[in-house]
Amino acid sequence: MSKLIVLFDGVCNLCNNTVQFIIRRDPNAHFQFASLQSPQAQKFLAGLHLQSYMESILLVEDSKIYTASAAALRIARHLSGFWPLFYIFIIVPRPIRDWVYSIIARNRYRWFGRRDECMVPTPNLRGRFLD
Repeated sequence: MSKLIVLFDGVCNLCNNTVQFIIRRDPNAHFQFASLQSPQAQKFLAGLHLQSYMESILLVEDSKIYTASAAALRIARHLSGFWPLFYIFIIVPRPIRDWVYSIIARNRYRWFGRRDECMVPTPNLRGRFLD
């Protein structure tokens, strides 16, 4: 299995908790991570001629980029436990899935708070984060 790269909002508490959630359910370390605020992620997005995606988690899988609900569902598909069952929601039309996702994304700072700076991974997890 190729590496899966998750780009996330590094100052968002919900996003940081989601990264920790993924790490705990990824025993084979398939996922790597980068904060959207990081130079690595910004260079990556600029190279793809994408504008800022601070309102969405991004998943890079097999050289394809998935955003919003598609990224979340594809991430769930690779986790251990019963989480892959959530991939069934891919049958819901994307506009409906993304509408629900956008409500959460727009309110994430208000509902979950934000940090002053990006998360610093522990030494054990440092190798899972792109510089």
